[in-house]
Amino acid sequence: MNTISDNINQRISARIRVERESRSWSLSELAERAGVSRAMIHKIERGESSPTAALLARLSGAFGISMSMLIARAEMQEGKLLRHADQPVWRDPQSHYLRRHVSPRSDLPIDLVQIELPARSDIPMPASAYALARQLIWLQEGELVFVEGDTRHEMHAGDCLELGPPNDCRFINESHAPCRYLVVRLNPSSS
Repeated sequence: MNTISDNINQRISARIRVERESRSWSLSELAERAGVSRAMIHKIERGESSPTAALLARLSGAFGISMSMLIARAEMQEGKLLRHADQPVWRDPQSHYLRRHVSPRSDLPIDLVQIELPARSDIPMPASAYALARQLIWLQEGELVFVEGDTRHEMHAGDCLELGPPNDCRFINESHAPCRYLVVRLNPSSS
């Protein structure tokens, strides 16, 4: 399991470098755009440090793509069927939240991502992570507090929330049990 996780982290690190270089950006330029230190980006690209969810959100926002898209570009293979055993899974090294990319890579403009958020977790995400798409959060299990700007949404299993305009937000599990939710993301047309 550790080698699978290490392999995904290596592919994400390589993808960050590909995204940066395809835009002809220096490390310094990406650092400025993302609000992340140049040294940290350098460590991530070299595979010396695993990026956290908050850091991936900042980098993907700077690239103008979703965090889901960034990770999918690193992990996914083409095909209409993505079996559970083959769904890419990534664990945030800081909060230990588990992210599973459920939808197959295709030309459909939608991503399905399942998140398991450990008890007592608080994950901030910058508005830039949500700038280019519309999203729903469907809570499958447990309790979730989603803070969107100044608005606090207290969600229970079965609740579904449409995110508003891009805003800094936080995914919070105040309970003593993990929660599981599905993020349904409608991506803008890439053509």
